[in-house]
Amino acid sequence: MRTVAVIGAGASGMMAALTAAENKENRVLLFERQQRAGRKLMATGNGRCNLSNTELTIQNYHGADPSFASFALEAFPPEKALAFFGSLGLLTVREPSGRVYPLSDSANSVVDVLRFACLCAGVELLAACPVRSVRREGDRFRLAAEEQSFLADKVIVACGGLAGGKLGGVSDGYELLRSLGHTRTPLAPALVQVTTDPEYPRALKGVRADAELKISCEGKQLAVSRGELQFTEKGLSGPVTFEVSRAVSSLGGKPAAAQIDLLPDYTEQTVLAKLEEKASRFGAIPAEELFTGMLHNRLGKMLLKYAGLRSQKQLSELSKEELASAAAVAKDFRLRIKGTEGFESAQVTAGGIRTEEFDPRTLESRIVPGLFACGEVLDIDGDCGGYNLQWAWASGRLAGRLGG
Repeated sequence: MRTVAVIGAGASGMMAALTAAENKENRVLLFERQQRAGRKLMATGNGRCNLSNTELTIQNYHGADPSFASFALEAFPPEKALAFFGSLGLLTVREPSGRVYPLSDSANSVVDVLRFACLCAGVELLAACPVRSVRREGDRFRLAAEEQSFLADKVIVACGGLAGGKLGGVSDGYELLRSLGHTRTPLAPALVQVTTDPEYPRALKGVRADAELKISCEGKQLAVSRGELQFTEKGLSGPVTFEVSRAVSSLGGKPAAAQIDLLPDYTEQTVLAKLEEKASRFGAIPAEELFTGMLHNRLGKMLLKYAGLRSQKQLSELSKEELASAAAVAKDFRLRIKGTEGFESAQVTAGGIRTEEFDPRTLESRIVPGLFACGEVLDIDGDCGGYNLQWAWASGRLAGRLGG
């Protein structure tokens, strides 16, 4: 019997372990440093677990060579992943955007079906058992874990990345693979909150809006996204922010701005016309109510302050220039970017172990035969919307086949 050691019981690790266990000649050991498997997975999608996206393309992925992920994603696309989870008893629902969630709307459902499947497949889960080192010993591997050591014929590193430290994000996978001769690219937080000059966001904490968000630096547009934006005490959050956060992480301290279009379905001329009509028709209303009915009340009042308009006036007292200024800031509300919240708050790590050091058709190391890697530990990360978990499922599935 062949012993397979999978290091990390997250999304890609559990998938790799289940796949390896399909071969009854394999004894599968699943190592996890946390007290239980899938802790980080339970927090994804605000606890809902956006487990895939049926609109996936390779353009949704990033890294030094995003095409590295193509073989795994084509071999185990969203349709196959959902069929696999269906076979485990998980019911799912697909949103118009292509995002897929468990019907229960709970990430626990995803973790539980994986955990039960591992149990029934004979996978031996070694929880609270971090692997401290891996070294070659003849044609096998010696794994040192706390006070024990284990011999394995094949090793799959699925430790994840640095993102979400409170939930188990660690550098273990990078260090283990580096000790075996691998190298990595620079790491940066991705799918993370963006920090800005706090003067305006602090007063808007908790306010949400459908908006278009652009990141610009030195006159160049680096990223743009449309969707739900949420203001925080320190800056910006929400799906639209996560989409552009990778670009913010790559700024390296350069001065940049967040340009927010709060009425993306209307031109500036249309917004101005509506404001002029409102001022003409409801002239006795306080000026601070200019955007009432168009934007969240707190946000509308903040825009007037940003535009330099005196809210003590009545609408009829606002000049055409003042109305034009209000329309302009609704279409281009700018905040000075300071950076991101960092790895503790990030959902994903950008960067990782260099993919050219692995065979994309098997995920086996080109440096150390019998060594495999999958998931976030590799230099592949996806956009917000289920793409990272789909990479975890697909890469775990491929690595778990152990080149067979």
